[in-house]
Amino acid sequence: MRYVATRLSPRRSVHRNCLVLFGLLLSLSALASFDQGREIESADDFSVLSHRDRVAPENQLVNERIDTLLPSLMDETDIDVWLVINREYAEDPVYFTLVPQPTFAARRTTMLIFHKVKTPTGEVDVRALSVNRYPLGEPYEVIWSGGDLEAQWQALGELLTELDAETIGINVSTHWPVADGLTHGLYEQLIDVLPAEMHTRLISAENLVVRWLETRTESELSLYPHLTGIARGVIAEAFSSKVITPGVTTTDDVAWYIRERFASLGLPIWFMPYVNLQRPGVACEKTQPFCGVSGIIQRGDVIHTDVGLCYLKLCTDTQEMGYVLKPGETEVPEGLVEALAIGNQWQDHLTGSFEVGRTGNEILANTIRRSEEAGIYSQTYTHPLGFVGHAPGPTIGMWDNQGNTPHQGDWPMYPNTAYAIEGNIKHQVPEWQNQWVQIKLEQVAWFDGDAVTYAAGRQIHWHVIQ
Repeated sequence: MRYVATRLSPRRSVHRNCLVLFGLLLSLSALASFDQGREIESADDFSVLSHRDRVAPENQLVNERIDTLLPSLMDETDIDVWLVINREYAEDPVYFTLVPQPTFAARRTTMLIFHKVKTPTGEVDVRALSVNRYPLGEPYEVIWSGGDLEAQWQALGELLTELDAETIGINVSTHWPVADGLTHGLYEQLIDVLPAEMHTRLISAENLVVRWLETRTESELSLYPHLTGIARGVIAEAFSSKVITPGVTTTDDVAWYIRERFASLGLPIWFMPYVNLQRPGVACEKTQPFCGVSGIIQRGDVIHTDVGLCYLKLCTDTQEMGYVLKPGETEVPEGLVEALAIGNQWQDHLTGSFEVGRTGNEILANTIRRSEEAGIYSQTYTHPLGFVGHAPGPTIGMWDNQGNTPHQGDWPMYPNTAYAIEGNIKHQVPEWQNQWVQIKLEQVAWFDGDAVTYAAGRQIHWHVIQ
């Protein structure tokens, strides 16, 4: 069998045309206008690329990640060769983060091979190789292409023998679903074509997969304000008189408005938007996990929504609160204003606990301690964000478990990672005869290793429906 000549591409940073594309995106989103308390009034402030125009920047993001991020991660996790093998409609969860667009499925059996090598200057680099029926294009070198499945597997076995790597990472994992993408059938075929003496070199690529999926590049972080601003803008539209007529509009009406508004922008959601209401006389106990019911929105109601969109391969997750003014009211009741401020204080306790190397469980414990010392009744259930909404990385509490979360909660925090700062507080409202109100907040933020930055500000004022 003849292989395509092996070549080592020179180290590439961000391509020049990538910078042009991102410059366009940044100018469209007016990122400089964001601050930690900015209120966003409408999604009309933002431009969204067509599906066709998204291909180039998405592919530049993939190329940049493979060129500049993957080498260090493979070196960090001691993997010499990483295999991502999948079949059509049974794709490995990590597959779509590695291939150029437009890709909707693995074509028949698709094999991606990432080979860690040292450059003449001593740097670590990665060759992205493919053994496929259909070539993928940049950045993959075609090692084999053809129509015979048996020959394809034989080509993979010969390639791995030739590379003679000490460690071969495969996507098998007990605790991380995203790192468990190699099916049993494909594993058996891999064993069949791999020399017996190399079987012991197969190791779990679990750590590499999690690090790959949780780590954000500088270009990706630069896009998050735009994405999050769109999500916050749609919420601002939904929580306004444009959408809500007290006594007529239901919580489901608002949820469907949000869903259809995203659809009008050509943006997929990763869960059905959720809208609920709280009001005096509707029970909200201190020990109740979640307060809020569905129904017709009335004057004097507190409303809440939870929405998530995906754009340019990145996902958001946002929760905000609104208040419907009663006749004669011009401002939100002071007790509710205080409640939101306490929610912001809880956020500060959480983000102030972020530290490189500290586990999710440790961050949770520190947040709970600080909130209890401040007399705040809170629940914390924060998760990483990235290519999916509930992304891998350190789990920081769960709504039904405010103690240690095994495995995912034991994962340490790394720099250049993004999170949904999610949780709630409860506060007694004097204007509601001291009934409890639950303030449920969630905002996109990233951690650079030193500080936490909210991608498009955070809610510090109520959405007010006239």
